[in-house]
Amino acid sequence: MPAIIDLAPTHAARPRKATADSLTSRILIIGMAVGFMGLMFVLPLIIIFQEAFRKGWEGFAEAFDDRATTHAIWLTLKVAAITVPLNTLFGLAAAWCLSRFRFQGRRLLSSLIELPLWVSPVIAGMVYVLLFGAQGLFGPSLKEHGIKIIFALPGIVLSTIFVTFTFVARVLAPQMEAQGQAEEEAAMTLGANGWQMFWRVTLPKIKWGLLYGIILCNARSMGEFGAVSVVSGHIRNKTNTVPLHIEVLYNEYQFVPAFAVASVLALLALVTLILKTLTTTQRGAA
Repeated sequence: MPAIIDLAPTHAARPRKATADSLTSRILIIGMAVGFMGLMFVLPLIIIFQEAFRKGWEGFAEAFDDRATTHAIWLTLKVAAITVPLNTLFGLAAAWCLSRFRFQGRRLLSSLIELPLWVSPVIAGMVYVLLFGAQGLFGPSLKEHGIKIIFALPGIVLSTIFVTFTFVARVLAPQMEAQGQAEEEAAMTLGANGWQMFWRVTLPKIKWGLLYGIILCNARSMGEFGAVSVVSGHIRNKTNTVPLHIEVLYNEYQFVPAFAVASVLALLALVTLILKTLTTTQRGAA
């Protein structure tokens, strides 16, 4: 009788994970990512602060001892103080509409909310000039009533509202739709009115997403350049916001003051990044 040969392996083959990568490939990919981030983000930040303090603390402080600089800072804060609350209200209303109602044109509304992400801010500024400028559609009528939009604060606010109104709504709408409305319906069944339902049920569920959208909206409003540049007219001590003032200083070869003021926006970006990370963590834990 012929011998039976056992061809089964003495040791079972160790299964390989589908997502397993070699140590070399992991080091290479991580190194490329870290190198890219360092080259594109960390290095420019270092250069900004290095140039801002090139003449020491005294040179840095002197950059802000200027009427044009202080006016640009206050104007930027004023624009943000008007823009962010208005876009917060709009974002809440738009997110509620998209997540709670089904109607014809819902997809169109959702697309329009994201329009500022796809349209150049410069084009948005030009549209406002065509609408409210001296030769624009409503320009003659506004001039008769002594109302000035372009080259004034209202034009800066309007253009900033346009480029930033998407952030709060874009963050809240998917979150509110994913959470559903079972708890809100239960609150209404128990006798809560609309405001009570919103403050006690809806708002606690979306508070971290709302804060996240507000942070992004504020950062963009304070750093907006393109649309504001078109409608402001670059009038020093009147319509120059911080980004526009930095450009003026740089074009005048005042490099230390330009980078000193730019470091304020860079610091705002870092603070925004930290707050964004914290709110994202809280949203994940909620």
